[in-house]
Amino acid sequence: MKVAVLGHSGQLATELRRRATDTLQIETFGRDRIDLGAPLSILPLLADIDADVIINAAAYTAVDAAEEDPGTETALTVNAASVAVVARGCLELGIPLVHISSDYVFSGLGQTPWSPDDATDPQGLYGQSKLQGEVAITATDLHHAILRTSWVFSAHGSNFVKTMLRLGAERDRLTIVADQIGGPTPAADIADACLTIAKQLLEGHTGGTYHFSGAPDVSWADFAREIFRQSGLTTEVVDIPSNDYPTKAVRPLNSRLDCSTLTVEFGIERPDWRIGLKNVLRELQDTGA
Repeated sequence: MKVAVLGHSGQLATELRRRATDTLQIETFGRDRIDLGAPLSILPLLADIDADVIINAAAYTAVDAAEEDPGTETALTVNAASVAVVARGCLELGIPLVHISSDYVFSGLGQTPWSPDDATDPQGLYGQSKLQGEVAITATDLHHAILRTSWVFSAHGSNFVKTMLRLGAERDRLTIVADQIGGPTPAADIADACLTIAKQLLEGHTGGTYHFSGAPDVSWADFAREIFRQSGLTTEVVDIPSNDYPTKAVRPLNSRLDCSTLTVEFGIERPDWRIGLKNVLRELQDTGA
């Protein structure tokens, strides 16, 4: 299988690159090769790609910056306008697309895990841009799978785990939001899920929209506690409500995702994020990062 990945240095693209073998060819395309910030340049570049499937792992993810210019324009360009062009390119090439989306397309209210067919209601520009990208894909006859995920972490790039390790080494006590609940998701497991989905799309699976997140669901505060426990840090975590930590973009209180259709249709189970965390911490220790 030949896989073209839009993105290169991000958490997911990095993990996908690592999975290349003699029989699984994976080529990543960073901004220097295909720039989702420049939609008009994308089609001719896609036409030159030799791939069986494309995985779009590139996105504008600066949630707070998206609420103000120039972040708003960039988010809408990268996450929506360029995704529409990528979908058109895949359709013209006759190859399927696996596209990564987010729990931010929902309102973030309630306590029930979001199902793929639940009504969307993004509360900020980032979520709106991701939803517009989804709509652009589903509006075509493109053979595709949209995979919504949440709380991604790895040994690469910027993420909650690395932030907590840095702050935990500097401070004895941290206040962490405890009323936002979701499933931390190792980027390594997302990469494996994407490749499983891609293979089955090529074998005739019809595709659709799916959810994928780690289990069990926890608060950010409890996620931090497990990070400190596994890493041997003694930092105290004090629970606070979201109102005590204001941000420009509204954060969803409910990021729980119902991943059952992914299990039924593709045989992909929710990963235990605590095992993924153990692997990430080991990698960070081995690399001295």
